[in-house]
Amino acid sequence: PRQPKTCFVPSNSRVLMLLGQLERLNREAMLADAEIGRQITAKILHLIQTQEKTRKEIMSKGSSGMEVILATLEVTGYLYICGSCVNDRCVCVPGGGRRVGVFVSKGGTGILLQLVLSGSKESPPSEELMLQLHSLLAKVGPKDRKFGVKARLNGALNVTVNLLKQNLQNHKLLLPCLQVLRVYSSNSVNAVSLGKNGVLELMFKIIGPYSKKNTSLLKVSLDTLGALLKSKTNARRAVDRAHVPVLLYIYQDWHRNDTRHRHMLIRKGVLGCLKNITNIKLGRKAFIDADGMRILYNTSTECLPVRTLDPLINTSSLIMRKCFPKNRLPLPTIKSVFHHQLPHVPAGGPVAQLYNQPLGVDDVVDESDDNDDVETENDTENEEEDKDHHARNDDIETDINKLRPKETHSRPFEELKIYERFFLELSEDFQVMQDRHPFVSLSQRPIIVPTAQALPPKYPTAAPLQEESPTPAPVHTLDTINITKDHDGCCDHSQGTGPQEEWAEEEGGEGAVLEVPDTALLLPLHDPDLYVEMVKSTRSVPQYSEVAYPDYFGHVAPTFREHILERVYGVQRTKIFQDIERLIHPNDILDKVVYDLDIQSCPVIDDGESLKFNSQFESGNLRKAIQARKFEYDLVLNSDINSNHYHQWFYFEVSGMRVGAPYRFNIINCEKSNSQFNYGMQVLMYSVQEAISGRPRWVRTGTDICYYKNHFSRSSIAAGGQKGKSYYTMTFSMTFNHKDDVCYFAYHYPYTYSTLKMHLQKLEALRTPQIYMRQDILCETLGGNSCPLLTITAMPESTSNDQICQFRNRPLVFLSSRVHPGETNASWVMKGTLEFLMGSSPLAHSLREAYIFKIVPMLNPDGVVNGNHRCSLSGEDLNRQWQSPSPELHPTIYHTKSLLQYLAAIQRAPLVFCDYHGHSRKKNVFMYGCSLKETVWQTNISATSCELHEDLGYRTLPKILSQTAPAFSMASCSFVVERSKEATARVVVWREIGVQRSYTMESTLCGCDQGKYKGLQIGTRELEEMGAQFCVALLRLKRLTSPLELRNHAHLLDVESDLIETRCKMYNLNLTKPTTYVLEDEEHSFMEEVDYSAESGDEPDNDPDAADPHDNRLSDSESNNHRDSLT
Repeated sequence: PRQPKTCFVPSNSRVLMLLGQLERLNREAMLADAEIGRQITAKILHLIQTQEKTRKEIMSKGSSGMEVILATLEVTGYLYICGSCVNDRCVCVPGGGRRVGVFVSKGGTGILLQLVLSGSKESPPSEELMLQLHSLLAKVGPKDRKFGVKARLNGALNVTVNLLKQNLQNHKLLLPCLQVLRVYSSNSVNAVSLGKNGVLELMFKIIGPYSKKNTSLLKVSLDTLGALLKSKTNARRAVDRAHVPVLLYIYQDWHRNDTRHRHMLIRKGVLGCLKNITNIKLGRKAFIDADGMRILYNTSTECLPVRTLDPLINTSSLIMRKCFPKNRLPLPTIKSVFHHQLPHVPAGGPVAQLYNQPLGVDDVVDESDDNDDVETENDTENEEEDKDHHARNDDIETDINKLRPKETHSRPFEELKIYERFFLELSEDFQVMQDRHPFVSLSQRPIIVPTAQALPPKYPTAAPLQEESPTPAPVHTLDTINITKDHDGCCDHSQGTGPQEEWAEEEGGEGAVLEVPDTALLLPLHDPDLYVEMVKSTRSVPQYSEVAYPDYFGHVAPTFREHILERVYGVQRTKIFQDIERLIHPNDILDKVVYDLDIQSCPVIDDGESLKFNSQFESGNLRKAIQARKFEYDLVLNSDINSNHYHQWFYFEVSGMRVGAPYRFNIINCEKSNSQFNYGMQVLMYSVQEAISGRPRWVRTGTDICYYKNHFSRSSIAAGGQKGKSYYTMTFSMTFNHKDDVCYFAYHYPYTYSTLKMHLQKLEALRTPQIYMRQDILCETLGGNSCPLLTITAMPESTSNDQICQFRNRPLVFLSSRVHPGETNASWVMKGTLEFLMGSSPLAHSLREAYIFKIVPMLNPDGVVNGNHRCSLSGEDLNRQWQSPSPELHPTIYHTKSLLQYLAAIQRAPLVFCDYHGHSRKKNVFMYGCSLKETVWQTNISATSCELHEDLGYRTLPKILSQTAPAFSMASCSFVVERSKEATARVVVWREIGVQRSYTMESTLCGCDQGKYKGLQIGTRELEEMGAQFCVALLRLKRLTSPLELRNHAHLLDVESDLIETRCKMYNLNLTKPTTYVLEDEEHSFMEEVDYSAESGDEPDNDPDAADPHDNRLSDSESNNHRDSLT
């Protein structure tokens, strides 16, 4: 037996004197007379109960009071001598949780378990002893992480089970035994062992239909049963013994009789058992066979009016979603409808894998479920805590060599000299001014412009393709359209022949007129006629020949504020219940296809009763529309070309709507596990009726918006080999205000390639003699579109040598944008930058004098044109190709990187490189940069101070932006280098080109939660303002980094203090949570439970773009650790 310390804290305390007596008796083995020990412990107990000071003295540092009591237990083996004292110490006194921890740390658990084993050998075992022991163990067990292992190795596990079997009618002893079993079962090995020993059947003997008696016992039994059923082996055993119908019957009975809802915990316990059983495939099948969907649907519907029953509704909803039979997407293949032949297909690349599948492989869905038949038995309790404890961000780069710039250039200078022609400004002598040529149309083909062909007069819609009807409308070229001004000054596009003549007769001779709003003053860079000219030279894989109204009319930002939508409580639950009704009432579902791009000869199926859809225009994306109910439509997005996934961007047209009808739209093949649609973001809508009434604008719209996992199964081919994955639904409701309107819906404000070309033409016209602007064609894309390269700076004041020298030696700023087509906000930010640079303000003039700007405004024209979300026609994410871009497959990246390599080779690397992006899961505008020091801080790398020497200048520009740009958030910035981002523009330009200020600037797709725009959704005005503010920040950077200005204004930045503060935050957070990555992009939790991945029959989501799943928590968190950064 242990010998406790003999020293005590110096004190006159009576309790310490008594403990000393107890220790002495214990050491001298004089406790044979149990009465003496009983008297001493009774006195100790009285002092503990009555004196707070006594409790503190015993628990004080250095006190051995607990050890004395435990030693007494160990020596005597009689709990009644001091058990009551221990029980009071552990449970009854305030702050008992901490004292339980002390008890466990002193070895108390093992002593109690040994007493259980010793007491069981008596014949018969003392009921009082077992009652006290199990009551203590029920309190101590949850605090001991190895409790289950100790109990099994000690043999106490079987003692408790036997005690349970022998005392099923002894409720006084049964309750603590069940409480201990509940703790035992948190260990998966114990749970399996208990199941084999018949404990599962014992639980079903205890639980039963509604009764007012022994409800506490029933509650603990259900909790124990739920813990046992977390084991898949036990869940299968429960299915085999037909316990699923029994549980459903019990739940119904309690639901029916518990009218005052006093026993909600019992009802929740039954649902918890069902939830765990349905984690396996057999359990879900048994649930369906027992009519569980209808039972839980009906009971949940009856619970809806009572807010306090929400936990029951949420758990029922979770079970029903999990058990909803998995369906395949209603598509012949998940590969894109369109295919583009590549010059060569790299072996092992994504396109090769896509098109080299064996015959007979169904890429729409895997019939296999999650791997739920494999039982993994880990000897651990509190497994969630273990996962958190071992959580680390493995994505952070830990190789210091990869965190330093390369010292040698990878390409010979002779190979790079061909790029000298893109840098004429570096050798320009201005003796002969060079011509600047705008873009030239590469082809002339018929383009259908918005005309009033498909609807009665004054209600226009885009004309259909020739194949859409047996008697197609004629294809109109610009030469056949007369553009005139009406009396109100609006442009009218009309035609004197064809269907319009008939409509004119019906309307009393008024010709069909398409009124084009005169927005020249509001949109100086927009010209509908010029836009159509630009469309003529735009090449798309589907050979689009229509122009969408919003792109033709233009967009005038609304003057009113658009607030972030407040989420309606229970909206997701309501939508999910409507989905479940489809399974329960299948006869109510129409399931009628009304639009299908897979039928390219006639994609629009018009029966006159349903909505009409269209997406056959530049940047359009909608593959299929299915009418589910009278006013409900399921929509399927098209994959990126030469790909089988990346479903996020959408842009489509809707017509034929009824005014005031409550339409619901469900986009059913989204892939990301969370979205800003859950945090107040709305879809964008453009109404043609509103446009011709003088309000041509995109507006945020939609109600009851939510985003959740659905029952459509993802193919492992498209999920990186992971099986059991599901798609997600983005749903919104809409009521239309105008009859015969044509409305467009989009994920974000569209900005097409033709729009860019139009804007560049208009910017060219703004050039003054003081502005140096040159447009070059950097290269041609895979699809045959030109990639523009802009050079903007100020003309020298004269042709003197000093002025020419100053001109040539201006530092360079290199900007790029729109490498991801779905991030249209990046183009709006770029538009703001370009307009500022070409402006006439003194600040713009000073900025042009300060820098030479090299700008690639659209790195992925093909993806933009064809409605892709992330990829180019190569089927690859171009922002993951910067390390080794292919000149054939990734020409825009290859040549842009070559420009930067050329600058590095001639010792003119840019001062700043910034790639504009959009972010789908975070709010505000922020930057990602690169820092050796801040990356090392996030890891366990041991590095000397000299190895971590780094100029803090990379923080200066974001710090300036945080002070000047209302939408910018410094708190959201990160300068950590991750392995998954090592092939992005930001990291490659930092490491290979040696640009310290190399950034990705991310703009939210939703809105802001700080600053001037807090609580507002972001619009084009704010995005363009951000682009202009970036320019202002560059000018301030120039001034602040000059030696004189830096001395005068260094206190305004104080980036070193910011860095120290950031490190302190990282350190403090790392003390409280083990994960090494700190700058998380979490949202506040909702009041309602929102479930995405966990508890839905899936394995945890390992997609790098996915959020970490949370099981049964009242939260709706976004992706952790910036893994959804769209850089």
